[in-house]
Amino acid sequence: MSIASGLRGRHLTRRLVQLYVGLALYGISSALLVRAGLGLEPWGVLHQGLAEKTGLTIGVVSIGVGAVVLLLWIPIRQRPGLGTVSNVFVVGLAMDATLALVPDLDGLAAGIALMVLGIVLNGAATGLYIAARLGPGPRDGLMTGLHRLTGRSIRLVRTAIEIAVVATGFVLGGSVGVGTVLYALCIGPLAQFFLRRFAIPEADAASGAPEAGSDTPDAAPGVPDVAPSPVPTPAP
Repeated sequence: MSIASGLRGRHLTRRLVQLYVGLALYGISSALLVRAGLGLEPWGVLHQGLAEKTGLTIGVVSIGVGAVVLLLWIPIRQRPGLGTVSNVFVVGLAMDATLALVPDLDGLAAGIALMVLGIVLNGAATGLYIAARLGPGPRDGLMTGLHRLTGRSIRLVRTAIEIAVVATGFVLGGSVGVGTVLYALCIGPLAQFFLRRFAIPEADAASGAPEAGSDTPDAAPGVPDVAPSPVPTPAP
């Protein structure tokens, strides 16, 4: 599959809109979790930890990590789509833009409200961009590539990756908390719920659009790179 693969068939405009709206919302939702201050999603923990150590913004770190992960696709013979490359840049840019606009909040009640909003928006974003079927996110592609290469289950591979990511991010200073746990429990069901709501008519699949191959599907797919276990994985 080339980067331009899937850019044909019916509903192309809708698919492109879903892709970029979903990726932007993913970055926005991740930024809201940062402002909530109650724990980030697994990859967000790593991004924040690296940002703390390097002095770079968390969005720039997200872009850098996404690019490095994408390079890891080469030895495991994964092929990117438009959504894959877009994921690397759009999520990080949207995240930094949101952090520049949304100030730190005071009070536990405000933090809880922002955390819940961030998790729900993340689920909606995952459903939007996965349903576009324009390629999995870098982190999800890594998961499915290792699954294919090792023969281990998607659940095991994803769990191992995310435990390693959270542990490394925590050691570097990333935020782990109730938000991290709640995200892990809710993102799969939320992604699956929204994926069904934003699904493109199946007739379009015959046009050559790539299947939702992961990011959360595996769970749902590809959540930008998210769900701890398969859903129907996302992005972000």
